[in-house]
Amino acid sequence: MIQSTAITTQSSGSVFSGIQAFEDAQRIAKALASSTLIPPQFQGQQGFANCLVALEIANRMGISPFLAMQHLHVIHGRPSWSSSFIIAMVNGCGRYSPLRFEISGTGDSLACYAVATDLASEQELKGPTITMAMAKKEGWATKTGSKWATMPDLMIRYRAAAFWGRLYASDLLLGLQTQEEAIDIQPVTVKTEAPSLDDLNAKITEPVVITEPDDDIF
Repeated sequence: MIQSTAITTQSSGSVFSGIQAFEDAQRIAKALASSTLIPPQFQGQQGFANCLVALEIANRMGISPFLAMQHLHVIHGRPSWSSSFIIAMVNGCGRYSPLRFEISGTGDSLACYAVATDLASEQELKGPTITMAMAKKEGWATKTGSKWATMPDLMIRYRAAAFWGRLYASDLLLGLQTQEEAIDIQPVTVKTEAPSLDDLNAKITEPVVITEPDDDIF
């Protein structure tokens, strides 16, 4: 069954739904991986598997694989969307009015939220308010090379759009973060100190102390 919308054609199929579908997807992925018009992470033998994943994502969203690849970014090993693509998806899906951004304040008091109208219910949908204070507390604006320091007006709109989309159009995003969110979030590395061989040998050779039970217990 195929359902058409203003910007997408959604299909219930999957490239992993069966052997034939998977074989067809591999042939498509091979052709795409040989192209130089797609981003580097999808090119060549190293990008072949990424092409298969992109095909699955494009199929679920009902969009062109080429379009999906152009807007998918791999950050910290996870796929993410560009914020401009999320705005385009929301504006073109035919379910909402175009996103509007309400800006107030300047400098450290800069704040923004996204708002749109659900066309079916005519309900106004207001997203969470993003502030520069939030950006600083979360560490988005204090990272080295952060665009928040040089382009705060643009970055605050991007983050407001991402929050709005996650609340009201999560099916369009497939649960993926935006590229800007993935970059802002610091990867956490958990380090554990493994015991040395000498420590392990020492524990093995330690005498086992057996205590006699107290006769008063029985």
